[in-house]
Amino acid sequence: MTDSTASRGKFISFEGIDGAGKSTHIGFVAAALAARGKRVVSSREPGGTALGEHLRELLLHEKMHLETEALLMFASRREHIAQVIEPGLERGDWVISDRFTDASFAYQGGGRGLDRAKLEALEQWVHPHLQPDLTLLFDVPLDVARARLDATRTLDKFEQEKADFFAACRNEYLRRAAQFPERIVVIDSTKSIAEIQAALGDILETLL
Repeated sequence: MTDSTASRGKFISFEGIDGAGKSTHIGFVAAALAARGKRVVSSREPGGTALGEHLRELLLHEKMHLETEALLMFASRREHIAQVIEPGLERGDWVISDRFTDASFAYQGGGRGLDRAKLEALEQWVHPHLQPDLTLLFDVPLDVARARLDATRTLDKFEQEKADFFAACRNEYLRRAAQFPERIVVIDSTKSIAEIQAALGDILETLL
């Protein structure tokens, strides 16, 4: 019997505080994988599905109770997994997501202060057997991240938070990276785009 896991795709998530520069490199990774003959699905969280995009608008712009925020994040994620991530992986596609559950630990946990045990319970409920094969965590000092935010557009409610919020988010991201070093690779996002993309190419080779 053929091993069905042999043709299963790979799942890559991109993480980092707002302004870390991750979005700059998502297209590069997608193009690099496509050039190697991989079918690539690019998505984002919150969002990724019709329902998820509606929830994204609420989550990014409406004030709500912290636990409501966390629950809606995971509700959007469950739909994303069911409609986009798992079907893509089963087809053998490489699925790239701009944020996944590490973001909930960073933002709702680190930044907002939600009990980590509640996030762990939601994680176990929503995707007990699914984790990214690779998480690229783009890390920069807070002052660099803040300077990179586009001043010409309206910032969402997370982007409008103060420095201590983002310091807590960053610390939680780095804690997660230390907890799961086999999955999370920290990228020094203060380097030049060329240097970062060279490093990303090397990382992708190990996964390919």
